[in-house]
Amino acid sequence: MRTSTLRRMGTGAAAAALLSVAACSGGGGDAGTAEKPAGDKVKTASVAALQQIRTKTGTVRSARIEGTTEMGDTVSMKQTGTIGWADGLTGSLTLTYTGGTMAKALKQGGDGSVRARYLQDEYYADMGEAFAATIGGKRWVRYAYKDLAELGGPAGDVLEEQARNSTPEQGVKALLAAGDVRKAGQEDVRGVPATRYSGTVDVAELTGRNSALDAGQLAALKEQLSAAGVTTQTVDIWVGEDDLLLKKTERGETAAGAFSSTVFYSDYGTEVSVEKPPAADTVDFREILRQRAAGPS
Repeated sequence: MRTSTLRRMGTGAAAAALLSVAACSGGGGDAGTAEKPAGDKVKTASVAALQQIRTKTGTVRSARIEGTTEMGDTVSMKQTGTIGWADGLTGSLTLTYTGGTMAKALKQGGDGSVRARYLQDEYYADMGEAFAATIGGKRWVRYAYKDLAELGGPAGDVLEEQARNSTPEQGVKALLAAGDVRKAGQEDVRGVPATRYSGTVDVAELTGRNSALDAGQLAALKEQLSAAGVTTQTVDIWVGEDDLLLKKTERGETAAGAFSSTVFYSDYGTEVSVEKPPAADTVDFREILRQRAAGPS
């Protein structure tokens, strides 16, 4: 494989690692804490229940996750690991790329999997030996969240905010913004009884809908989703008797095509301990960009 191709692969896979944890944690940015009374299209009982779920989920601070994500023809992947949100986002995930153009590139240079470590201000992706051979033997790519705008202007700013603020309760916030949130029945999730809630966000109509969020919060959410290319998004969550999420699905359309994610949550309160990879085995994302600009070696 050409050196320039491997460098592009490393940059793209590191970006996908960030998108992966955003999907696991729940996208849509921070919609704030204030709410207004629900309108006609918002069922008061469901909104009250979601507020309680959001509060409970926000207090447990860590969980084990297992999920899948698909983004058009670009990538499909599985992710497993633990995340914490006591003081910013932290955690460790193993990402296995199962399809799409990115998976094909990764499997040419390795086994199609990436280990990722997330810290408060940065995250790291282990790209494997094939990629390391192109940059002096260093396996780990460092991403500072403040540098994410280099990925694509406003969308990079959205990724940075999601990386810093994503928690499982974000999926609940998206439902509160939907305006048509509803209780969708009782179902078992891996043998555990759960209540399902569902709602759809149409970004073009977001600020004109009745919602459990105020006008300023809806405008901010619309801006974030639009910058990320999202046009519609349907969110479903399954909640156990202890008011904690057991499962979340998101489906929608972006400028790049359809996306979907499914995440299972367990072991709330599990210990999350993350260390930076050795500096001698790490290359900064900005250095990879400089290498790309210089052309093939």
